[in-house]
Order: sequence, then C-alpha cells, then structure tokens
Amino acid sequence: MHDHNPLKAVFFDRDGVLNVDRGYVHDPADLEWVPGAREAIAALTLAGVRCIVVTNQSGVARGYYGEEAVHALHAHMQGDLRRLGGQVDAFYHCPFHKDAVVEAYRCDDHPDRKPNPGMILRGLAEAGLSPQECVLVGDNDSDVEAARRAGVEGFLFTGGDLLHFLRTKLGRRFPAGPGGPA
Repeated sequence: MHDHNPLKAVFFDRDGVLNVDRGYVHDPADLEWVPGAREAIAALTLAGVRCIVVTNQSGVARGYYGEEAVHALHAHMQGDLRRLGGQVDAFYHCPFHKDAVVEAYRCDDHPDRKPNPGMILRGLAEAGLSPQECVLVGDNDSDVEAARRAGVEGFLFTGGDLLHFLRTKLGRRFPAGPGGPA
C-alpha cells in the first residue's frame, strides 16, 4: 500500500461494489445499494476525495438496454448520494463487447473494457491524478487487473459493508470525520 501518498481518488466498479449485482442493472427501480456504499462515498466526498466509477456495461452491446439507460441510472444514483452529502465525480462506462449483437458495440478487445485500463487511465488524466494517489475497488479479478495495468492499487471486494471494507483496507488513508476511523 502507498501509505505515504495522500488519497485523492477512489475508483469504484459499479455492479457488485456500489450496487447489488442482479445482472444487467439498468432500471433505477432495480437499484439496491450495497450496505455502506452510500456512506463510504459521502465520507470520501466530504473529505475532498474524488469518487470515480468505471463499469463494464456489456448489456448495451447485448441489446438489453441503451446507453441512455446507463446515464439515467447514474443520474438516479447521484441523486441518492447527494441526499447524504456524497457524489460521484465522474462515471465511465464501457458498452463494448466481443459478442455484441449491436454491431456498433462489437469489439474484440476494447481498450476501455476491463481488464484493460482505458477507463481508469482516462479518469486519471481528466482529473489530473497520479496512480499513486488513487485506489480501485472492484469485485472481479478483471477490475484489479485493470487497476494494476494503470499503476493503481486495486482491492478485491467480496461483499459485506463497503464502508467497513474501505476503513479496513485504507487504514489511516481513509478520511477522518463522518464515516471515518473511530
């Protein structure tokens, strides 16, 4: 862990980390937050730590829903987060997949599709961050591999309370204050 570097951003996978993964979640009515997810983002936001979402969305490529549904769900998530004082600073999604039924989204190995680091690299560049100032939390090995390829420390979240997980993994780097270390 890069304890000597201040934490400036946390990259989050979406399904399975922030929201319960029910398979191709795209309708706000189907959104169920992972315990502690909203509180973790609120604590990070209040401490000035950026929260950035990087999510593969093959449901778009498979024709299950369109990109407008992805944007609508993200807007709904922002509304929920703002009620607790949190926010996501940027959402990145990759709609591309090698088995796409929607031709426009067919790509054998898109640079944004995790385990490739494209979304993370874009987030770093657009926010002016260095990899050493960031961590990524994902629920799949492909998330952690994408982080590694971007030079960012990755943590594998296997479930439970996300706020507790971040406190445990980040230790002193997790912001003090509401939701911070006791």
